[in-house]
Amino acid sequence: MDGAPIIVHRPRGTGGRRVTVRGQIIGLAFSDRDLVEFLRQTGLDETTAEDMVAGDSALIEWRGRRAHHYEAA
Repeated sequence: MDGAPIIVHRPRGTGGRRVTVRGQIIGLAFSDRDLVEFLRQTGLDETTAEDMVAGDSALIEWRGRRAHHYEAA
């Protein structure tokens, strides 16, 4: 598999970023809190998910805009 297993795609025109895990769409995040919740729903415990998002884990690839920015450009 190429790249990170978790992709946070570019912000949509109305805001929010599509999130995929291993190619499966898991939701539309409007904040880091949303991203943490999506990762928790995939089976990660909340602390691990929070650490991954806050620590800019290599397992998360941010596309199309800086990490942690969810508003439309």
